[in-house]
Parts: sequence; structure tokens; C-alpha cells
Amino acid sequence: MAVKSSFRNMSLCLLVICLVCSALLAGVYALTADPIAKAAQAKNEAAIKEVLPSDAVRIEEERSVEMDGVAYTYNLAYDQQGNTVGCAINVSALGFGGPIVVKVGIDIDGVICNTKVLSQAETPGLGANMTGEENPLLLSFKGRKPAEMTMTVKKDGGDVDALTAATISSRAYAEAVAFAYGVFAEIAEEIKAATIDPAEVLPEYDEVFTADVDGVEVYTATKEGHAVGYAIIGESNKG
Repeated sequence: MAVKSSFRNMSLCLLVICLVCSALLAGVYALTADPIAKAAQAKNEAAIKEVLPSDAVRIEEERSVEMDGVAYTYNLAYDQQGNTVGCAINVSALGFGGPIVVKVGIDIDGVICNTKVLSQAETPGLGANMTGEENPLLLSFKGRKPAEMTMTVKKDGGDVDALTAATISSRAYAEAVAFAYGVFAEIAEEIKAATIDPAEVLPEYDEVFTADVDGVEVYTATKEGHAVGYAIIGESNKG
């Protein structure tokens, strides 16, 4: 016996189809959420190392700072002696195709070490070229002090070489890097306070090794392979 077609029957069929599809989507999300999150974390960690100075051997956990109502995240980096060598800052700006997320590495002297585009939806072959290793936007900033340049594209009177036929994308990239330098200026005192000179608090040494012990930085000075002193850096510096 054929089931009579009715609005009620069609509504029930549609409801069942929606429930099945929703369950399938939820299952797929549950299976892929963790791998996607791990891949994003790995990409972020690789980008941090790529934009920081070469002598960065320890990267601190992510911090955040609010500037003009926007929260920005960053990581401080230290050399083998425990001195701050720079920071990696996450910033974003609105491009032609949507948000452009950039990680910017700035050393202790305010020089841009490198930049890395983490995500973008710009036009392939045009704005998307900002991801290239030798693109003009990257080369306009790499190795330069933002304080000594005008951080807008040359079309707007600045010092930044834009991508060919992608002015809007280029403006967004330059704006993002300008945001990063603003964050650097905001946390400059924090960076300075995090920098120590082990020679000021430790006996004569050949090498200094640093370790994080329950949130406290412990520096071990060695001479001829033997420990000769320690510095514990917490809320105050003590040798």
C-alpha cells in the first residue's frame, strides 16, 4: 500500500534527513577537530621559530596585551644566557578577500626579523602572492626598523613596495605589520624588564644554562664543566 503524500509526511521526511545529516556532520567534526587543532598549533609554532632571531633558543608561552580595545597575542624569546632577544606577534588586518593573519618577529632593537602569513583568502596570483618567500611586501620590512620608515604602500606615500595589481591586499599587510610594531612599542618596558645580564649576578663563568622551574627562571653558571653559581629570576632578581 503506497504512503499517501502529504505535507505532514514530507515534513517528517525532511526532519529525518536533517537529523541524519546533522549527526554525520557532528561525527565528521568530532573526528577531524583534534587533528585540525594540532596542525594549526604545529603551523603556529613553526612560524614563531621562522620569524624570531637566530639566537632564540627558548620561547616563552603565549601572552596577550590589549591595545585600542583589541587583544593581541605574542611570545617572548630568549637566548642561551636568558636574555630577551625578541618577540613574535600575532596581528591581522582586513584584506580584499577577508582577514589576513600575520606573525611578525621583532628583535630587541626594534628591527623586523621576518614576517609569516598564517592565513589569507586573497586572489590567487595577485594578493595571495604575499605568502611568497621573496615577495616585495616581505622584503620591504625584513631587516628594517619600522620607527625609521613610513609603513604604508608607496602609492599612499609610504616605503612599502606593493604586490602587482593587489593594492588593497598590500595595504592590509602593511597595516598588520604596523599593528605589530604598535604592540612591540606597548610591551617595550616588559621586554626590557625581562632582559638580564647574568654577569651582573653570577660569578665568573664559561657558559650559562637556563631552565623554567614552576614558572621561575633558574640560571646555572658553569666553568670548566662544573656549576659555579645560580641565579633565580622571579619577581626580583637574586644571584
